[in-house]
Amino acid sequence: MNYYLYIMSSKTRVLYIGVTNNLIRRVYEHKNESVEGFTKKYQCKNLIYFEESCDINSILNREKQLKKWSRKKKIWLIKMKNPDLKDLSTSLEMT
Repeated sequence: MNYYLYIMSSKTRVLYIGVTNNLIRRVYEHKNESVEGFTKKYQCKNLIYFEESCDINSILNREKQLKKWSRKKKIWLIKMKNPDLKDLSTSLEMT
């Protein structure tokens, strides 16, 4: 099974870091506001970064690590893979 660390962003660039075992489903939930919470409140609907691993512990540790980082460092990481901060969900098969 694959696990994903992902970062969602709002139009005003509020960032949300999460972990899931089904990235397509989870992004769909964020985009459609089907779960109450932070991402619904702050309209975090753009997938701007993700990492994949088959080791849940490494993904959970990575999530903890990134959540401790400064905003500047998070933006640096995101821009290494996604320099234009585009919504990467358009490249996922959203079924």
